[in-house]
Amino acid sequence: MTTDTPAPATSVPEERYLAVQQSEDFAKLRKTLRGFIFPMTVAFFLWYALYVILSAYARGFMDTKVVGHINVALVFGLLQFVSTFLIAWLYSRFAARQVDPLADKIAAELTEKERPREPHLPRGRGR
Repeated sequence: MTTDTPAPATSVPEERYLAVQQSEDFAKLRKTLRGFIFPMTVAFFLWYALYVILSAYARGFMDTKVVGHINVALVFGLLQFVSTFLIAWLYSRFAARQVDPLADKIAAELTEKERPREPHLPRGRGR
């Protein structure tokens, strides 16, 4: 039984990932993503907290009938679902337009560095 730990096969991938993490593109990707996620999360939690607080402390208001047996509380509850789907749809559009292209660029650069380059053959000769 030995206490020696085997040396890593290569440290190149780790260095490459650290380089990507410290790159300007990665910083831009994180900033872009956080610029959407944090405000949207705060907005949703405030909206949900409003619903809960009104349900707990403004029972008369929440019990107000809107149409037939449908009251304000039910409308607010259903709007929670609507806002959840709206946020998911907005994020999907945001990601497709701003996050995915940048993430694809970073991934392409990373995989390009991983693949050994093939020698260039002159076009039109020998084919």
